[in-house]
Amino acid sequence: MIIVSACLAGFNCRYDCTNSYNKLIAEMVINKKAFPVCPEQMGGLPTPRPSCEIKNGDGNDVLNDKAKVITIYGDDITAKIIKGSEEVLKLAKMIGAKEAVLKEKSPSCGVTKIYRNGEIVSGMGVCAAMLKREGIDVTPPE
Repeated sequence: MIIVSACLAGFNCRYDCTNSYNKLIAEMVINKKAFPVCPEQMGGLPTPRPSCEIKNGDGNDVLNDKAKVITIYGDDITAKIIKGSEEVLKLAKMIGAKEAVLKEKSPSCGVTKIYRNGEIVSGMGVCAAMLKREGIDVTPPE
């Protein structure tokens, strides 16, 4: 069993209440080979919600208390993003997941790319960084 970003499986859980459907990921969920998660919802954020970015770093910096996750309105939602990431990690451990396929360019799930100041930059999201620190292989969808 692996963990996958729920938006990739077709769940309308992105900030704008849409999804990033990926047929292969959806089939894995249907066939009970993958478990869909949304760290932002699991941290208590609503859908829809204001878009957000990691300011002054990436997910590793957030976990090291050197960066924050801030909405377009300037609200600090770092604690909720961390809480949701912790819930995803707890679930991953419960089901024995060793791999996670996560949505790129997300402040939570980005594996190699995130947004900063409206531009795509190299970096990991908070949940991706947390899972990787715990030995779970994180990859973007193919």
